[in-house]
Amino acid sequence: MNFTREISNRVVEIKVLKKIRNRHTYLRVKNPLLLEISTNIFFTKKDAQKLIENKIEWIEERIKNLEKKALELNEYRFLGEKYELNMSLQELDKFYRKNAQEIIPKLVEKYSLEMNLFPSSIKYRKNKNTWGSCNYKNGLNFNIYLCKFPLEIIEYVVIHELAHIKHKNHSRNFWNFVSIYCVDYKSRIKLFKSLL
Repeated sequence: MNFTREISNRVVEIKVLKKIRNRHTYLRVKNPLLLEISTNIFFTKKDAQKLIENKIEWIEERIKNLEKKALELNEYRFLGEKYELNMSLQELDKFYRKNAQEIIPKLVEKYSLEMNLFPSSIKYRKNKNTWGSCNYKNGLNFNIYLCKFPLEIIEYVVIHELAHIKHKNHSRNFWNFVSIYCVDYKSRIKLFKSLL
């Protein structure tokens, strides 16, 4: 069953996939012009319309985010600022790695001295979700893509990972220790999450 509906001033196709084994109903925004509803065989067009009506704000938000991501394909971020992409993705990765290797060691050195905590090594990785880590040998790993974000976020990640040399967990003692060197760490985390 397929039908169309106007959402956010555009005609969106709604594709309903009925499966005998489906116990639940799943709604996905596949792209700004296509919604997909995966459901059971008893689900009607009226049910689909009601579901869309109930989830309209969420759908509009998802469409907005997908459009924003599409625009960002022609841009890159460096230290919180947006720039027009004028290099290949391979060159961009080299750019991030080079800058990570210049910026992060200076911050590690500065905060190592302040915190009196010294890593056994510093390595740089290309990860999708992990921004930094501290291993059991006190070696620090940093994501090269940290350079996309404002300096205050990079500083926070450096302080966070250095603190793991002393506290290998996220206990109250860990966060109290982080707050000594990064008083506004909560607002920095909030800013970081808003930029992801």
